[in-house]
Amino acid sequence: MERQTVSIMKACELVGVSRRTIYNWIAAGKVEYVRTAGGSIRIFVDTLWRQPDGTTASAPTATA
Repeated sequence: MERQTVSIMKACELVGVSRRTIYNWIAAGKVEYVRTAGGSIRIFVDTLWRQPDGTTASAPTATA
């Protein structure tokens, strides 16, 4: 199964944040991405913090 990727602009639309926020998430390692042969960045949809329907994805909780 291949993972779905989207452009940075599409990722912004899906989660309702700015381009700068997406770049910050990339820099912080909060989302996974791949660079295309042409140098563009594609974001893996399954690593976005928010669901496409606008709800916030639940973060995993640590157990003691």
